[in-house]
Amino acid sequence: MPNLDIILSFDNWFIVLLFFIVAILYAAVGFGGGSSYLAILALTGIVFTQIRATSLLCNIVVVIGNVFLFYQQKEINWKKVIPLITFSIPLAYLGGYLKISQEFFFILLGLTLLIAAITMWTSKKISSSDEINNNSTPIRNASFGGIIGFISGMVGIGGGIFLAPLLHLTNWDTPKKIAATASIFILVNSIAGLLGQYSNPDFIIDWNLTSVLLITVFIGGQIGRRVSKNYFSPVQLKKATAILIAFVSLRILWKYLFM
Repeated sequence: MPNLDIILSFDNWFIVLLFFIVAILYAAVGFGGGSSYLAILALTGIVFTQIRATSLLCNIVVVIGNVFLFYQQKEINWKKVIPLITFSIPLAYLGGYLKISQEFFFILLGLTLLIAAITMWTSKKISSSDEINNNSTPIRNASFGGIIGFISGMVGIGGGIFLAPLLHLTNWDTPKKIAATASIFILVNSIAGLLGQYSNPDFIIDWNLTSVLLITVFIGGQIGRRVSKNYFSPVQLKKATAILIAFVSLRILWKYLFM
């Protein structure tokens, strides 16, 4: 029997509420929400080895609907997507498999979240330009994808929060195709990173709480794709989220670097 005391505790229901809100906001702009899930879990007493797995599972549940929608709309340019994920998948698996200490994980997480927050805050070109840069090469795409995939696997995110702004800044493709590409990138890297973590003997996850979170983000993701985009602009959502992530990242770095 599941331990209902764990599931029904006030602290955990507060986490559930935050995950629900994050899923709505991120799904509205085509992301999974992994960075914010990590930020929320990092401030709890949950075992750090479980934080990454929980975040990736939630990522998968939220973003899979986006991928299906973009596929139906024929917005996926497979010729440009495949080089991006060719090296990101095995490197995300490797990043997830690596055994890292709790201190190293939280320092890496803090730095990653801080970079993500800065990237989100400064990426003003979202959905604003249809100019396409045709100079992008498969090797360049594979390099970007591999680096982001490896970091994503170690930390426990899908990597879309880094990839999408980079693609926008380089006019990689139209905004909608970039969103579709980011969704696929998040999905495959999240799966690869999760499999890498599962292969590690230290893998651990509390299914009592995680199962509730998965249901929560699924519902939030469905609502986000249908409702939130009618009330908030992508830039507004990203600015608000960037502030939250920056606050958490600085708090983590202060604790593990200066205390």
